[in-house]
Amino acid sequence: MKHILDLTIAEIHEALLEGKVTPLDLTKEALRRCKENKDNAFEMIIEEDALKKADELSKMPVPKDNFFFGIPYVAKDNFSTKGYETTASSNILNGYIPLFDASVIKYLNEAGAIMIAKSTLDELAMGGTGTTGHKGITFNPWDKSHTRLVGGSSAGSAVSVSDAIVPFALGSDTGDSVRKPASYSGLVGFKPTWGLVSRFGLFPFAPSLDHVAYFTRSVFDAAIATSLLSRHDENDSTSSYKDRPNYLNLDSSVKGKKIAVIKGIINSITDKHVLNVFDKSVNFLEKNGAKVDYIDFNADLLKAIYPAYVVISCAEATSNDANLDGIKFGPNYGGKSYQEVMFNARTKGFSALIKRRFVIGSYALMRENQNEVFLRAQKARRLIVDACNKIFESYDAIYCPAAPSIAPFINKTSENVSEDFMIADNWLAIGNFGGYPSITLPIGFENDLPFGANLICKPFDEINLFNISLKIEEGTGLKNLSYPKYMEEKEAK
Repeated sequence: MKHILDLTIAEIHEALLEGKVTPLDLTKEALRRCKENKDNAFEMIIEEDALKKADELSKMPVPKDNFFFGIPYVAKDNFSTKGYETTASSNILNGYIPLFDASVIKYLNEAGAIMIAKSTLDELAMGGTGTTGHKGITFNPWDKSHTRLVGGSSAGSAVSVSDAIVPFALGSDTGDSVRKPASYSGLVGFKPTWGLVSRFGLFPFAPSLDHVAYFTRSVFDAAIATSLLSRHDENDSTSSYKDRPNYLNLDSSVKGKKIAVIKGIINSITDKHVLNVFDKSVNFLEKNGAKVDYIDFNADLLKAIYPAYVVISCAEATSNDANLDGIKFGPNYGGKSYQEVMFNARTKGFSALIKRRFVIGSYALMRENQNEVFLRAQKARRLIVDACNKIFESYDAIYCPAAPSIAPFINKTSENVSEDFMIADNWLAIGNFGGYPSITLPIGFENDLPFGANLICKPFDEINLFNISLKIEEGTGLKNLSYPKYMEEKEAK
């Protein structure tokens, strides 16, 4: 390993305790890597303040039980950050500087974590490609030809952890916006139960689906982050009052666990290598005492996941972003009336993708269309969640490949729109429909590109999720995976 920064959060913490490195050393190296990155991953680099804070922390004793002390991190640019421009990668928010920190930013800062940058995303977090932000395409660090997607919307955050710039990055997940990029970039991508982690200060996309989520390079690091960030927040009316357990009390045992694999998702994947590697992970779980069953799931409901998600998310986005009107927020290009001011601001401030989403949302919410479009989508969501809850009456987890393939080529993202592909490519949204905890972790490679599998458990069952994930990580041996480390080990062979 070239630098302690290449290790996991837990390992870096041990190095800090032992005096092998200081927060200032880590921050300087993280900033250097940040500047050298060529994947268009950052909206802004926060150098001066990061170095100042790191210098101050380096003069203090390292708290034994505070894993985030002195750890550099990156935040997706849809989290409110006091004093730093926050645009959500949209021209309509250029120049917007919040007056407060999002709760999770506050918790990280209070713990002594050091924010070194704000990362790129699909505009306003709407999109799954990492190609629609106002700074252009964010590229997959595993493909130096810059022809493959890293995925989105949390594209820049995925790059920052996968390219070993930082060991932790904040993202948000509304349909699969952390968990699918995690599959494409060889990371652990975790979305906790809805309401477990405060969303105060996260720019809303679709609040009934939005989750704070994050990237790490190990399952235990995801548990460390959850231990810090999961707490009740009076500023978030949807924040759960439920007591939080000790998320670090894990044992990785799967003996007696019952795991469901949905046949309809498996049958929709055509990549034989992905399926073979997934089967090996299933066999490993079974050899370690888990019972894995391939179960049926109503085919019509699987086909309804994506259209229901599009309708609900676009409708909620249309309502939530109504304040981006050139008066309350956004640049004012003038006009003779409120309507003209808003028309000018939105015409110049939004990309074509956002405009299409708002058209879909507005159409779904029109009085004459609500029953046939919006309410129908909500009913489909309810049926999908009911079907999942039925599974959780008998099983501890649902387990399937996180995506149908390795990272796709950028110019071929819309070629496959078959019903089977749409199921395999979008099934992770059931985690958002039901607010379930969900985690993606790497299980293998194809042509030196990583791919992952995903676990979903019932609400507030994070301990179970982490334990099963630890066992899978043990079986794959892909803990602390990053592109630089992978290439270093490959060249050494």
